[in-house]
Amino acid sequence: MLAVKLICAGKLREKFYIEAFREYEKRLAAFCRFETVEVPEVKTLEDPSEAEVVGALEKEARAILEKIPQGAYVIALCVEGTKFSSEELAKLVAERALAGDSRLCFIIGSSNGLHPSVKQRAEVRLSVSDMTFPHHLFRVMLAEQIYRVFTINAGRKYHK
Repeated sequence: MLAVKLICAGKLREKFYIEAFREYEKRLAAFCRFETVEVPEVKTLEDPSEAEVVGALEKEARAILEKIPQGAYVIALCVEGTKFSSEELAKLVAERALAGDSRLCFIIGSSNGLHPSVKQRAEVRLSVSDMTFPHHLFRVMLAEQIYRVFTINAGRKYHK
């Protein structure tokens, strides 16, 4: 069974996000070993300098990179990434499984994004939209898309 790890900078706090996310965790249990790891988001001032943002991203990157499982196929979520449809992402996951990758790792950065070292570690840089979403809401959205990927690959009707 494929192992899917979601590494996120920051902690879900809002009850409604937590409940929605848990629903997709439950659904994903039928398809994969799904695990979520939260690393601390480094807080910055209200209007941080570029140096402060870079410093915060470097600290978050160290924590993120040490949580990536050895041999994992890494997909980093970032605005400059490639946009995939649900079907294209399903195809990528199926191809990776056929290629023998037993671990997928998705990474969501903090509100400041991801440090370049995390993006460089990723095999795929994924963008889902030109719109901006709160990254806690996006965590729920990504969990739903991962569930959708598995239903597409299983030939189920959920994705229609």
